[in-house]
Amino acid sequence: MKLDKFLQLFVVKEKTFFPLFIQTTANILKAAHLLVDLTREADPVNRQMLANRIKECETAGDTFTDHIIEKLIDAYNTPFDREDIHQRAQDLDTFLDSIRDSAKKFAIYQPVGTDEKLTEMALMIQRDAELMDEITGKFETMRKDAGEIGRLCDAIQETEHSADDIFTAYMSDLFKGNVDFIELVKKKNIIQTLEETCDDGKDVSETIRTILVKMG
Repeated sequence: MKLDKFLQLFVVKEKTFFPLFIQTTANILKAAHLLVDLTREADPVNRQMLANRIKECETAGDTFTDHIIEKLIDAYNTPFDREDIHQRAQDLDTFLDSIRDSAKKFAIYQPVGTDEKLTEMALMIQRDAELMDEITGKFETMRKDAGEIGRLCDAIQETEHSADDIFTAYMSDLFKGNVDFIELVKKKNIIQTLEETCDDGKDVSETIRTILVKMG
């Protein structure tokens, strides 16, 4: 009986990771929605307000990451490899940091007007966040839902490829026609940061694939 109770403690500790990851991806999704709103906003004051709200999400995300690492240090048994839990937490934190960096670019550079292609790229980031949130909801049943999780990872990869296409076409179009070089530099830096954020989203999916492979 004592042994059973001892092992039960391990199970309880394992489950504490799942709600923390759910909170993390929900927070990232909130930041991604705000980023889309930011790209559609032309008013500098409203842009700064939205950037500040994304900063709040980043701060909350740092807290969730710290809690995950604290639980990892204390846990005797984990639902999958400790290194993979740590890597996933770091990947999600990096993705959120990149969303924040994209918002900062808008708030600092204040490009003139709005740009549908920048919004289109932000929607790719939002799509990544939605997929990550869906994957996280299946983490507790990862073995049973491995096939579906794999398909969601494929979707993140496809989103990253679409973002690459948007980035390439956008960079080409920037240098066509009458060019305002100040606006060109602003938009070039913004689109590069958005594209890098999509790359960070792909890294999240690759870590999840690693976990799936190890679980067999």
